[in-house]
Amino acid sequence: MEKEKQLLMLCRKQIEQSLKWGDSEAWSNDDFEHLSEKIFDKTRVQLSISTLKRIWGKVRYENFPTTGTLNALAGFLGYESWREFRQENEVVGPVVEVNEPVIVRPPEISTEPVQPVKPKQRTAPKLISIAAVLVVVAVFFLIREKKAKPVVDLSKVKFEAIKVSDSLPNSVIFNYDASAFKSDSVYIQQSWDPTRREKVDGNGHQHTSIYYNPGYFLAKLVVDNKIVKQCIVNIQTKGWKGTIEKMPVPIYLSAKEIKGDGFMGVSAATLQQKTGSPVFNGVAVKFANVQDFKNINADNFTFETTLRNSSAVEASVCRQVNAVILGSGSAIVIPLVEKGCISQIGILAAGNFIDGKNHDLSAFGCDFSKFQDLKCTVNGKSLKIYLDDKIILATTVGNSLHEIVGIRFEFEGAGEVKNVTLSTPGRGSYHDSF
Repeated sequence: MEKEKQLLMLCRKQIEQSLKWGDSEAWSNDDFEHLSEKIFDKTRVQLSISTLKRIWGKVRYENFPTTGTLNALAGFLGYESWREFRQENEVVGPVVEVNEPVIVRPPEISTEPVQPVKPKQRTAPKLISIAAVLVVVAVFFLIREKKAKPVVDLSKVKFEAIKVSDSLPNSVIFNYDASAFKSDSVYIQQSWDPTRREKVDGNGHQHTSIYYNPGYFLAKLVVDNKIVKQCIVNIQTKGWKGTIEKMPVPIYLSAKEIKGDGFMGVSAATLQQKTGSPVFNGVAVKFANVQDFKNINADNFTFETTLRNSSAVEASVCRQVNAVILGSGSAIVIPLVEKGCISQIGILAAGNFIDGKNHDLSAFGCDFSKFQDLKCTVNGKSLKIYLDDKIILATTVGNSLHEIVGIRFEFEGAGEVKNVTLSTPGRGSYHDSF
């Protein structure tokens, strides 16, 4: 555990050096909030401000961070996981904080008389042994010394994606050229998720990858654990596509299976048939419509929908629902849940994350025996969320969505959506009543 603590201190120091914000002792609450946003933007893992403060010693906390937290910190530095960070950063001896005083203590003074000691004469074999050790040490450090990497003009690095079809699943051909880096550590990562990373030939030029889910992705060319180039992979749908999340390949729902009488959704019976279980805790069902909503201003729009989680409590304890507005730059995620489960939810306002662990989100608790009217408006940096015509949250968005590229509904278990409307006053609108 002591070595893990030293590694965590080293990780902190590397993050501080990459940020160049000065001494972390002087960091404010806004700095930790900004760091939380930057970690989310890079890893899509949201670490709360309180978690980051505990890691940086601002708040006393005895427990060691969870594996998920450590993976997010390592991912922010470009590593695939905390395990890889540990392997790449061998800790020898204690790691001393820059702002931690180093105390040099004087030697203890003995009151006993000191007896003279005759110097020992070194024999030739001993001198040879010492010389051999020095040679071994020198060779060891020469081997460990990293070779100077060539300076590469990133603007000339090739990385592009070509879709092979307009349906799902969709294979993508990546054309790349990373030969200038002269590295055997070259990866192509499908999206923000580092687990979607595949190793490729450092001198190669093409690699294919399969995308099973629709969405707007930023694929990444990663060399020596550093992202050197990104390109857009926009996997669109033709209308609404229903899926049941399953690794590594989701279960696709047909258009007939998601078409209800005046609603889009999936029944508990269909879900049980597809999953083989009558209990849906942790089972994510998604309905996505990914397209270019060009007539909608991403900085000035209204989103409205009527929906509910139709699972029985015995089948899905918390019955969570997420309404997601996908942007090319970020996303807005609005959760609804059983009233007793509000502690587990969080709201993502385009980079601004509001955690149910340290915020009162009781207004997002619902009675799913009836449909819920959900609405949100974005006007500049202002985000307002309404439930059954009552405002339940007013906050600010952290970043611009840039362009709206999709709408997605996520249910824990069975769910139904009656209608959805997306509109910008005087510019355009999208409506679907199923």
